[in-house]
Amino acid sequence: MIRALLVSLIFIQQLSLNAQIKADYSNPGHWLIIPEDNQNILAPYITDSSLISYADVFYVYPTVFTDKKNENWNVSIDDNEQRKKAMHVTRLQSSAWAESGRMFVPCYTQAHLRSYTELESGGRKALLEAYNDVKQAFIYYMEHHNNGRPIIIAGHSQGSTHGMLLLKDFFDGKKLQEQLICAYLPGIGLDENEFKSIPFLKNEIDTGGFVSWNTFKRRYRTKKFKNWYEGKSAINPVTWDQQKYAARKLHKGFLFWDDKLYVQSFHTHIENGAVWISIPHVPFRSLAWTLDDYHIGDINLFWKDIQINAKKRVNAYQQKEIAKSQKP
Repeated sequence: MIRALLVSLIFIQQLSLNAQIKADYSNPGHWLIIPEDNQNILAPYITDSSLISYADVFYVYPTVFTDKKNENWNVSIDDNEQRKKAMHVTRLQSSAWAESGRMFVPCYTQAHLRSYTELESGGRKALLEAYNDVKQAFIYYMEHHNNGRPIIIAGHSQGSTHGMLLLKDFFDGKKLQEQLICAYLPGIGLDENEFKSIPFLKNEIDTGGFVSWNTFKRRYRTKKFKNWYEGKSAINPVTWDQQKYAARKLHKGFLFWDDKLYVQSFHTHIENGAVWISIPHVPFRSLAWTLDDYHIGDINLFWKDIQINAKKRVNAYQQKEIAKSQKP
C-alpha cells in the first residue's frame, strides 16, 4: 500500500515537472526582451540608438532544447534551465539587430531538436505547438506595440522556421507586407520562391523581402547539406548579393564567444545553397576541426555584417517612405 502510494506521488510529481504553462504575452515575464523591461541585456551592444525610435525587431531564438535524455517534445516557458540557455543565445544573436529598432523576443514552448528528424512521429506537432506561441506573441505585439512601425523579422534555425511561418500567415500578399523591412532567416533551407509575393532580396539595401544562408566548412557536401540545403536560397552575408566569393578583407566582424569582435576573419564563398567559409582567424581556431559545419555560428560569424546591413535597410526603407509622403 505504502509502495503504491509512493509510486503515485512520484508519477504525479513527474506530471507536474512536465506540465507546460500556457504563454500569456500580456505578462512581461513571458518575454525574454520587451522594450519596457529596464533590464535590457542588449544595452552594451548599442552605441547608436537613432533608429530605435523608428523601427521594431521581432526576433525568435533557435533551438536550445537539445537534451537527448529528455523524451518530451516541447519544453515549458518556465523551465529555468532552458530560459537561461535562450537568454544566452538571444544576447549573442539578437544583439546584431539591437541598433536597428526596438527589440521584442518572446519566450515560447520550444520544440525539441529531434522534431526535425522525427516529423511524422511527433516532431511536426511539436513544431506547430511552438509556432502557436510565437504566433500569439506576434499578435499581441501587433495589437499592443506596433502602431504602424516598420518591422524586421529575425531568427535562426528553429527561430527561422517560425519566422518563415509568420511571414506566410501575416505578411505574404497582405497589407502588413508594406511594413516589412527585411526578414533575416538563416539556418533553414528556403526556396527563392518560398513565398507568393515576398521576394528573396539580392541587394544590400532592398526591402520588403527575405534573406537566408547556411554556413558550412569547405567540405560542405555532407548528408545534412544534401538533405536540407542543396539548391536552396543563399545570400552572401558579407556582400549581401550572390557573389560567389568575398575576400577576407571584406568581412566586417565575427562576435566570438569571448564577446570580442574579430574583423577580417575569413573568406566567404557561395555554392549551390551553401555559404562556406575558410577557418576563422580567432583564438582556439583549431577547434573548428571538431565541428561538422558552422550552423551554430550562422549569425555570430557575420554579426557586424548583419548589424551594418540591417541599419542600411532601415534607412533605405525610411527614405522610401519619406519619398512616398512627398509625392503630390
